[in-house]
Amino acid sequence: MTSQYNYPEILAWLEKKAKQEYGSNFHFIEEDFENIIKLVAYFLKDEVTASQFGLDLTKGILLSGPVGSGKTSLMTIMKYITQKENKFYIRTCRDISFEFIKEGYEIIHRYSRGSYSQSEYKNYCFDDLGVESNLKYYGNECNVMAEIILSRYDLFISRKVITHITTNLSASEIETVYGNRVRSRLRAMLNLIAFDKTTQDKR
Repeated sequence: MTSQYNYPEILAWLEKKAKQEYGSNFHFIEEDFENIIKLVAYFLKDEVTASQFGLDLTKGILLSGPVGSGKTSLMTIMKYITQKENKFYIRTCRDISFEFIKEGYEIIHRYSRGSYSQSEYKNYCFDDLGVESNLKYYGNECNVMAEIILSRYDLFISRKVITHITTNLSASEIETVYGNRVRSRLRAMLNLIAFDKTTQDKR
């Protein structure tokens, strides 16, 4: 079976959209093509190409790689090809941590089960997992992102709610920061797409 999609054409169109968003100097680099095609196949829900890369379309994406490898930019431009029902919102883990300092445990609820006033479940991309630190709210220390990930896992199992994450951390670093339970949940709910640690900083 062959895919119904013309990937060179889609990549050229996406690069054009990215230039509008990030400036005329933005361009895709050849060694990144495989990862970009994986992302495009996933967000187009192209079963043929996704299966060739071993991607499970019922799971989210864990996009990992060194600082400056373009993870956030790539996830941002995927909004142009994401179907309406799979739309997702990008929030940086750092911003979520600051929200937690101001508003407390309601933040964990907001990013897992929706706000108290609404029961809508949203697909999120948590950007830059690992840059936030454990924070105190009224003297109680909390690993905010660990709690949110555990809650999102429950939603993934019960309601197929999708979570995406970008991070500079390796799998073993994730385990060190968040614990084995979180690492195991991430493995169950996300497809790993990783840039090589030698990937150049594109900033």
